[in-house]
Amino acid sequence: MPVEFLNTTLENGLRIVAEVDEHAHSAAMGFFVKTGARDEMPRQMGVSHFLEHMMFKGTDKRSAGDVDRDLDDIGARSNAWTSAELTAFHAHCLPQHLAAAEDVLSDILRPSLRVEDFEDEKPVILEEIAMYADQPSWQLYERTLEVYYDQHPLSHRVLGTNETVSQMQRDEMMEYFQQRYSADNTVVALAGKVDFEDMVKRITAHCGSWSRTDATRTYAPFAPCANRFIDTDASLNRHYACMVAPAPPVQDDRRYPAMMLAHIFGHYEGSRLYWALVEPGLAEEAQCHYDGRDGCGEFMHWICCRPEDAEQCEQVLLKTIDELTASLCEDDLARVRSLAATSVTVAGEMPAGRMQRLGRIMATAETYRSLDQELEQIHAVTLDDLLEVATAFPMSPIVTGHRTPTPD
Repeated sequence: MPVEFLNTTLENGLRIVAEVDEHAHSAAMGFFVKTGARDEMPRQMGVSHFLEHMMFKGTDKRSAGDVDRDLDDIGARSNAWTSAELTAFHAHCLPQHLAAAEDVLSDILRPSLRVEDFEDEKPVILEEIAMYADQPSWQLYERTLEVYYDQHPLSHRVLGTNETVSQMQRDEMMEYFQQRYSADNTVVALAGKVDFEDMVKRITAHCGSWSRTDATRTYAPFAPCANRFIDTDASLNRHYACMVAPAPPVQDDRRYPAMMLAHIFGHYEGSRLYWALVEPGLAEEAQCHYDGRDGCGEFMHWICCRPEDAEQCEQVLLKTIDELTASLCEDDLARVRSLAATSVTVAGEMPAGRMQRLGRIMATAETYRSLDQELEQIHAVTLDDLLEVATAFPMSPIVTGHRTPTPD
């Protein structure tokens, strides 16, 4: 029996979607809330991520220990994540335990948010910020996006800053939670061996009373401005470069050729950048990634090299971009088509992967597309499609950031 897509919407606006596979040996579910760093006010930057942590600190029914124990008792692989655009809470388990997993997940989505828990968790968040600050590539990534997106809310740091997290108040978090974590701003995604009718009944019983708030996302106009910066760090012995250029949004079908173009140009092996920079030994790492976002997107180029090779590496990258369009051929397309199809298929082979894919799609693009349909889209991409995207979205960086050792 093939995978079957099922969906329904509760009276309060909560959407429940599923890819049911009767032959699967496991089941997965996740709550996907359409909120993230881009939906925060600048002064409350980091509240979405902080709130993710607070979900596991206890509810009216469960203590923090109960939450962990109840998930452990059913052998669930559970976790949560926050991005610029979504926050998700998910579990993967045996089918007979999916109802118990749902009971825990739906419960933690209505946390107590006690003041004492909030104050106890704040140093944990600050320590996480400090931990990532020790990673040169992460520092550069955040700084480059800040410069690229400038006043646009996509410039917000997911973790927040020391200042915004330190000054954050519990009541401010509660207000954000009550507005953004509403029924009509949430998608429940299920995948694998699922009794959809039974799960809808359970979710209705636990979540049917959630409020509708008509939460919306602000789509601020965005036009990137050229910029360039260099940050120095005495602790470094390698040079890092991060460059950003516009790309199609996640709702645009041109995301498929954009993804494939990024693979051709900057996959970690066998790409144009690999042969131009890594294989000759000029760079230790040289990659390009496509990130489709809600309403916009970006190509991001990365280089890690010796400081004395930084200028040459950047010039080689720019030259490789200039030569890309003229050098594209059917062999490139065939290779990257197989690579992209394999990547998508492997990611969706397990119910957990299908659940993540389904939740992201329905919470952002909002229009369902099956894995088979996605593969058809990938196989349908032509050389002309690649050339069209390369023309409409040149990879030449608008913003270039460097992080390098402090000169002697």
